[in-house]
Amino acid sequence: MGKVLSFGELLLRICPDEGGQWLKENNLPFYVGGAEANVATALALWEVPSAYITAVPDNFVAEQVVNYLKSRKVGTEPIVYQGNRLGLYYLPKGKDLKNTGVIYDRAGSAYADLTPGTIDWDKAFEGVTWFHFSAICPAINQAVADVCEEALKAAKERHIFISLDLNYRAKLWKYGKDPVEVMPALAQYCDLIMGNIWAANKMLGTTLNEDLVAETEKDNLLQHAQLTSEEIISKFPNCSIVANTFRFDYKEGIRYYTTLYKDNELTVSQEYLAEKILDKVGSGDCFMAGLIYGFYNELSPADTLAFATAAAFKKLFVPSDATSTTVAEVNETIKTYAN
Repeated sequence: MGKVLSFGELLLRICPDEGGQWLKENNLPFYVGGAEANVATALALWEVPSAYITAVPDNFVAEQVVNYLKSRKVGTEPIVYQGNRLGLYYLPKGKDLKNTGVIYDRAGSAYADLTPGTIDWDKAFEGVTWFHFSAICPAINQAVADVCEEALKAAKERHIFISLDLNYRAKLWKYGKDPVEVMPALAQYCDLIMGNIWAANKMLGTTLNEDLVAETEKDNLLQHAQLTSEEIISKFPNCSIVANTFRFDYKEGIRYYTTLYKDNELTVSQEYLAEKILDKVGSGDCFMAGLIYGFYNELSPADTLAFATAAAFKKLFVPSDATSTTVAEVNETIKTYAN
């Protein structure tokens, strides 16, 4: 197997506390963020050859952030240098990106200014056998959506395995198109699609059975995961693997479980409960990285799902965008929480 190449916008996450203490102390925490960068750093940590492609300005701030990725053993050679600024977003620690409080400051960033023809995909795909991106990329604007399609066509021509995370960010889809008008054209190239039954409905137009989801009852949701997975594979014949996550508030913490559909069989994960967590951001990215890790290392679907789910759960206790949990720690979590 060759490298896993992840594509997306490299961001800085700014974390003002909700009480405004940062103003009094002149202290404002930053984290390096971006869904696909989180995947890339997790894979590198787990010793999967990992590279990352984005666009950043040629200035000292971007240089320091790229050096951070290098320090995490992520290959940065494909990165494009253009434009004047990095994208930013503001979110207090512990909050969820789906929370209405998130503030994006990404317009006019180096990544948002990408256009087809900018990236040399021949060079970017050298030694690559897996390409990963998320639905956040085409949410930025039509030009970036076109770059995504350009990348997917180039990857498919080279028989590169493609994974897609159906991240839905309502505050980003602001250029006159609904996700369902954009995402199906991109999903047709993908071999593995990860998300949840609600995101699939919103972005791929799959059926959402209101009776099954009304009470968030587990048996009903698992039945829906099977139906959604079958529908995705029927609508997008290139796709052979579908994963779904289910994450619900539990007291001050989380109730979490997942599914994986492959070869006409639905695998269901261990269910995790935590009464208190540190940071919701990046948990889904960690799950995606776990899936890639499992399939890259030729684990069984059940072992792949177990690893990905435990990795995502552990991320809830890491106060940053990217995980710092090792393979050994993930495997220990699987043993600790096993039924």
